[in-house]
Amino acid sequence: MPVDLGDWQSYNEVYATTNNPWDFGRSPGGSSGGAAAALAVGFVPLELGSDIGGSLRAPAHFCGVFSHKPSIDLVPLRGAGPPQTPAIPGRVDFAVAGPMARSATDLALALAVLAGPDELSDGIGYKLALPPPRHDRLGDFRVLAIGEHPLCPTSATVSAALDGLADRLAKLGCTVLRTSAKMPDLALTTRNYVELLSAFFNTDLAPDDRLRVEAAAQALSPDDLSIAAARLRGLTMTHAAWIKMGRVRSGLRARWQALFQDFDVVLCPPMPTVAFPHDHSSPMGARELDIDGKKVPYYNQLAWAGIATSNGLPATTVPIAHTDSGLPIGVQIIGGYLDDNTTIAFAGLVEREFGGFTPPPSL
Repeated sequence: MPVDLGDWQSYNEVYATTNNPWDFGRSPGGSSGGAAAALAVGFVPLELGSDIGGSLRAPAHFCGVFSHKPSIDLVPLRGAGPPQTPAIPGRVDFAVAGPMARSATDLALALAVLAGPDELSDGIGYKLALPPPRHDRLGDFRVLAIGEHPLCPTSATVSAALDGLADRLAKLGCTVLRTSAKMPDLALTTRNYVELLSAFFNTDLAPDDRLRVEAAAQALSPDDLSIAAARLRGLTMTHAAWIKMGRVRSGLRARWQALFQDFDVVLCPPMPTVAFPHDHSSPMGARELDIDGKKVPYYNQLAWAGIATSNGLPATTVPIAHTDSGLPIGVQIIGGYLDDNTTIAFAGLVEREFGGFTPPPSL
C-alpha cells in the first residue's frame, strides 16, 4: 500500500513496490493495490480495503478483479485505523471500507458479513435491513451509461469498453440511455467533492506546505474551475466555507438520489485510464498522467471517484474487457443509496452473461 493510503500506486519503504500482475512495469492501483494483486494471482480468496478517492475501485479496475464500495456508513470503520490506535466507534467523512473478490457472489457474501451498525454505536438501537436487488433479470434493468467527464478526459480504450458493454446490454433488453434530463451537474459534483476531500487533508499540512498552498490559492483566478484549483481551495478552506460547500453537497446528493427513480444503475469508468506505468516521483502533485497523448494533472484521476463517494452511494467494480496489450478494463456500477444489493446483483448478471475474472496470463 502507499504511504498514508494516499496514492493510486502501492509502494513504501518497508515493503517496497507492488507490481501489477498483468504488467510488472505498471501500478496495481492504490491504496489497496497489494490486495487486488494478491487476489488476481490467487494468493487469497477475499480482501478488504478502504475507499475515499477510488482506493477500492482503481485497484480492481487495474488488476481485473471485483470490488464493492459500500454506501456510506454501511460497514463500520471501528478497528480500521493505524496500528496501536484505539479501536473505537467513529465515522470518517467520505471514507468507507468494503470487500474485494474474484466474483460478485463472493462480494455479496463478504458484504453480508461486514455490513450492519457497530454494536458499540448505532447498533445499540438499529438493525440493518437492506432492500433486495431491484431485478433478478439483466434485461429488466434501466441503465444510464456515462463515459465522458467535463473535467478530465477518459482514454479511448476505457470509453470503448464502456460503450461495448452498453451496446451488449441493450441487445439483451436493458433500457440503456446515454443522457438524462435528471442528470446532475457532473462538473459541480466533482469540484464539490474535491474541495471537501481536500479540506479533509488540511489538518495534516506541514507549516511550510501550508504557506505555499495558501499563496497558490490566493493567486487563483475566480474563473479557474479546474480540479487543481478545487484542490487548492479545499486545502485552504475555512470552516464557514466548508459549511457552505456541505449545503451544496446536500443539494447534489438529493439530485443524484432522484436520478435513481428513473434508473436502476449508472455505469461509468472507475478511472480515466487503465493501469499506468510506475511513477514514484516527488512531489506527487507535479506528476502527470498520459491520456491518449495528452498530459493531465495526476490528481485529475479523482474525477470518476467523486460521484459515488461524495453522494454516499454504492459502487461495484467488475472487469469487462482487456486492452489490445492485455491490460484489464473495469466498469463502475453505481446505485442508489443503500441499493448495495442491486449493484452487486447487476455485477453478477454481467459476469454470468459476459464473463468476469480471468487470471493473468503469467499464471
